[in-house]
Amino acid sequence: MTATDFAGATPATGRGPAPVSRGLAWLYVLGGLIGLGASFALLLEKLEKLTDPGYVPTCSLNPIISCGSVMDSPQGALFGFPNPILGVAAFPVVVTAGVALLTGFRPPRWFWVGMQIGTTLALVFIHWLVVASLYDIGALCPYCMVVWVVTIPLFWYTTLHNLTAGHLGFGRSVGAALGRFHSLVLVVWYLVIVVLILQAFWGYWTTML
Repeated sequence: MTATDFAGATPATGRGPAPVSRGLAWLYVLGGLIGLGASFALLLEKLEKLTDPGYVPTCSLNPIISCGSVMDSPQGALFGFPNPILGVAAFPVVVTAGVALLTGFRPPRWFWVGMQIGTTLALVFIHWLVVASLYDIGALCPYCMVVWVVTIPLFWYTTLHNLTAGHLGFGRSVGAALGRFHSLVLVVWYLVIVVLILQAFWGYWTTML
């Protein structure tokens, strides 16, 4: 699998928008659907807990794997409403974009700049939640982690596409260089998060051995 399978390395020209790989389109569709499913499931759990304060969410399995603890924390409603609402609103946009790309739609530059801004904000938000979950809340939400997993490649391959296609106005050579190691970057990225999770809750994990 090459970076072109996801990002599409054909630069934009004056003849029109650059073609987009079907790999990136399918990533939008499948990643968006997975993220939407996880966000919607978590929102349902939150609604159940609001109607019944004694309700124990099905995703609360132990003191560490506990979406209830995350939902009840201040970080679980950063903007004054449950965080899953953000996912329920944003992921359909990603899915729609993927479906449009699969039909052969070649978006203009402003579309890709918008996708870059959106995925970048999402990436910053989920990494803030990672830090909050590990070091402030002290619990992990399974549905949240699913959103983490899909948001990272959505950002990564959107960025690679925008760099190599010239939509950002800079970095074509950087995009080409990073594209050679696109899978390795993702593997290392995920491994760092796994190591941080193991380190943060090492005392608990050792009690399960």
